[in-house]
Amino acid sequence: GAGGWSPLVSNKYQWLQIDLGERTEITAVATQGGYGSSDWVTSYLLMFSDSGRNWKQYRQEESIWAFSGNTNADSVVYYKLQHSIKARFLRFVPLDWNPNGRIGMRIEVYGCTYRSEVVGFDGKSCLIYRFNQKLMSALKDVISLKFKTMRSDGILLHREGQNGDRITLELIKGKLYLLINLGDAKTHSSNSQINITLGSLLDDQHWHSVLIEHFNNQVNFTVDKHTHHFHANGEFNYLDLDYELSFGGIPASGKSGMSPHKNFHGCFENIYCNGVNIIDLARSQ
Repeated sequence: GAGGWSPLVSNKYQWLQIDLGERTEITAVATQGGYGSSDWVTSYLLMFSDSGRNWKQYRQEESIWAFSGNTNADSVVYYKLQHSIKARFLRFVPLDWNPNGRIGMRIEVYGCTYRSEVVGFDGKSCLIYRFNQKLMSALKDVISLKFKTMRSDGILLHREGQNGDRITLELIKGKLYLLINLGDAKTHSSNSQINITLGSLLDDQHWHSVLIEHFNNQVNFTVDKHTHHFHANGEFNYLDLDYELSFGGIPASGKSGMSPHKNFHGCFENIYCNGVNIIDLARSQ
């Protein structure tokens, strides 16, 4: 249509912000220049936020990525995002524009409402899920979740057995540590303990995804888009673990006898364990 956005001053301190009204999964964006003008943007950055206060830049392959914009006022330049954005607020930040004109933009955003299950933790509580043993596979486990926090430390999940076997996922100084302990913890055998670290600055109040896949003694540990593949020594495919998994902390009745750990303070989204929606299940109880 006619018009478009054109700030009074054309410099790199301008941006166009959109409030989508609710959290939305954005899959594509398109831009034009100002209608019937010499005003168009030739490159821009795309920022997103849930709150409108903490902003994150859209990246592609983990590098700073600028969108190529328009070369005239009327042609539409459409981009299908390599990975979708889930946010309520968007910012288009012009980097360069027509040297014979000013900043000018018309934009369109494509996507749909993002449905999710979210649960908050206050740093004192935890959510416990007890497996249905009849449906339990001893050889395969898949756990996935998203988390958001401002605290640099906290237990995300924990599971342990009678003989010292345990799996713990813990945020420590903004990094995620996956600890797998096989057999009697008293032996302290280096072959029976695995400690993998992924991610950094994960306490930035943005959503981060976690996926843990265990099949036989093969383990895939993924944080955001970074995956660590490894094989566990010993009888990892026969972990002696209880049919219970805790999220957000270690229950007070835990048998590990470990030194105290901080409970998680923040939000979890879409917790799934072997296809079971844990948050939805907890709310239905």
